[in-house]
Amino acid sequence: MKRSRPRVEAPTLTSRDTATAALRVDLGELVPASEVFLGHCAALHLTFIEQLTSAMSNAPRVADKDELARVAGVVLTRYQALTAEIERLALDKTDIMQPHLQGVEEFERRTQGFAWHEQVASAHVTVGFLTEFWLGLATGLPSDLRARVTAALTTGDVHTPLHRILERAIAANPALSSRLALWSRRLVGDTILQARSGLIVHNAHSRSEAQLEPAFTELIAEHTRRMDRLGLTA
Repeated sequence: MKRSRPRVEAPTLTSRDTATAALRVDLGELVPASEVFLGHCAALHLTFIEQLTSAMSNAPRVADKDELARVAGVVLTRYQALTAEIERLALDKTDIMQPHLQGVEEFERRTQGFAWHEQVASAHVTVGFLTEFWLGLATGLPSDLRARVTAALTTGDVHTPLHRILERAIAANPALSSRLALWSRRLVGDTILQARSGLIVHNAHSRSEAQLEPAFTELIAEHTRRMDRLGLTA
């Protein structure tokens, strides 16, 4: 007589997990007012430009300076598109961006790095992570603004040139690998804090840390993939 195979139940969420999954938030649910979003994101892009310009001035090779100049140009284009949206709303750029400058400048100071290799790694980590964060947050904007902001933040390619610079530097000096891996890990905490400062957690949608954490899971996963492609442990 043929014996039937034992039935295996599919894994299910516990009641606690079910509650957390039901309450988990997408970044778009926590988007601030449009003018606050634009002011903060534009101010952050100013610091990206400063960061890239500093790395470019310290780069030892023309090829590296050239690639950093191209990346800075892409970020400048994104910045100009964001400020154009501020002007579209008939708002003053200074008034809208000024409240965010102190926070983003402190973030830049903490993540700047000293040697130019660290400065390039800082740009690779912070620009990549925060661009993806602001794209996620933008999903909660009004549809017409969302489309324009998404187009602005996806203009050009910043990842490939920065990856090439770091790849060349590590190939020329393999000892840099462990140093940059450690530095990149150090950057993640400050970068997550900067991202969280852009969220608005409304009283009616108060979330615990466990409920907010999934919103950052894919951002951290993509950061890890970028580091893996460089042979750096995230």
